Amino acid sequence: MSRNVFSVDGTRVTLNDREFKVIGLRVSNAIITDKTTRQLIDNLDVYRSYGVNTVSVFFMGSRFGDCKGYLRDASIDPAHAARMGRVIAEADARDMVVIVGCLYWSNSRAKEDLVATWTEEHADRAVANTVRWLRDHEYRNVFVDVDNEGMAYRATGWSIASMIDAAHDVDPSIMTAYNDRDDPPAQADLYVHHSPKVDGRPWIQSEGTPNNARGGYWGAFSKEDGYYNYLRIGRYTDDMKREQIETTDRDIAEYNGHVLASTWLQCPPHEGIGGPFMTPGGRADGPTVDEDVKALRGDEGVLWWLEHVRDRYGAWTGRQLVADR
Repeated sequence: MSRNVFSVDGTRVTLNDREFKVIGLRVSNAIITDKTTRQLIDNLDVYRSYGVNTVSVFFMGSRFGDCKGYLRDASIDPAHAARMGRVIAEADARDMVVIVGCLYWSNSRAKEDLVATWTEEHADRAVANTVRWLRDHEYRNVFVDVDNEGMAYRATGWSIASMIDAAHDVDPSIMTAYNDRDDPPAQADLYVHHSPKVDGRPWIQSEGTPNNARGGYWGAFSKEDGYYNYLRIGRYTDDMKREQIETTDRDIAEYNGHVLASTWLQCPPHEGIGGPFMTPGGRADGPTVDEDVKALRGDEGVLWWLEHVRDRYGAWTGRQLVADR
């Protein structure tokens, strides 16, 4: 049973009934293999030392990750459930929160066994099964993102509101988030990333990237047709770093928190890269982001962001309030 409980109170998100500001890392592909899951767990104390109190992990991973967390009948794959359970339990032992992601539809091969047969009923059932699994294991240091960026909804028309209802029908005390640009459903407990901000309700940036990356961070800066991994993994210009830091501080001060997303943390093992990397990596201080963009050079990473978080907010020592620092 989790000793920590994540919840929502009006405009606030709370941990153990105390206001909580999310400072996190998106490690969405972390349950691809036992090795990657172990590397994440081994780095949780490192993350805490830099002020991180939240990680985001998806049953269906993310782009290129191909993490097949759901079976054709919409049940959770046992191996992926075991890995997610280890992450949640180890995070709880460190007073950390886990964003449990369900569907990641997009162009990931994670859906290749499902796309021909799944209906909206399957999507609802997958979300319900996820919340049931969380409830039955008494995992409470969590909240759920049912459909990353509304990708399943946009590809199929499946209702995100229906997925949220399916989650609430199982256990309304497990908080469920809406993540799409369309008008948000009122029954969501909180709103994240692509969701419009809703008056009187919490909003968290759950996938923060620099808005000034040339060609878009998840666009031409990081992807090339026919190449099944990211480009410029863990690379940032000085201007990108400055913008990312400014956005982080704004989201923590004005809203309910910020989760950094990076190709360093998200890249899969394809094309000889060997990711995803759960370590902080380097400070991305290389002279150019455009040299040999498909290779790793040795200075890539998110250490520069983590050092800013530590210097601004301090280490996460558990049950403290960001507002109290």
